[in-house]
Amino acid sequence: MSGIELCQKIRNDKRTSFIPFILLTVLSSEFSQLEGLGTGASDYITKPFNIELLLSKIRNLLAQQDKFRETYQKQVTVAATEIIPVSTDTEFVQKALALVEKNMSNPDFSVEELSRELLLGRPTLYKKLFSLTGQTPIEFIRSIRLQRAKQMLETEKWTIAEIAYEVGFNDPKYFTKVFREQFQVTPSAYQEMHKAQGKENKNS
Repeated sequence: MSGIELCQKIRNDKRTSFIPFILLTVLSSEFSQLEGLGTGASDYITKPFNIELLLSKIRNLLAQQDKFRETYQKQVTVAATEIIPVSTDTEFVQKALALVEKNMSNPDFSVEELSRELLLGRPTLYKKLFSLTGQTPIEFIRSIRLQRAKQMLETEKWTIAEIAYEVGFNDPKYFTKVFREQFQVTPSAYQEMHKAQGKENKNS
């Protein structure tokens, strides 16, 4: 197949649609360039070409992808409901977030379940989720659970054990361990810090 056909195939497959794609071709007419970019190519370079220019464009694409990843990581940290769908990748992350939130208290919700719900094989899910968020599927699920736990601790309405069960951990001790690994502080210490900060704000 031609480069344009290959690009179309990659862009139409949700398992590979997120991969940057540069068309490097002898076809230099405006029609060919418009056709190539119309298929979703990230860039279009005609031959003969400057290797430094090509490398510069590759670096820019990778830097852009890193920025997207940082954006999605921040969205995961804040909350799924704050994500506004603006692209297929954003919609994918939003759907993954919604699935984890829906199964928040289910300790048996696994990567396999997430893969099945998203209609993706586990290897494909791993590659796509890591590419967009910088997290493996296991880290992604755990991060959302711990962010919810953090929010619940701030309300001071539940015990630490109750929060652990509510966010899908069967063992409160294990929950404390992973919470400390994520935030460098235990749940009880975080709750006390938040309480003290609230008092300071009231007095100021």
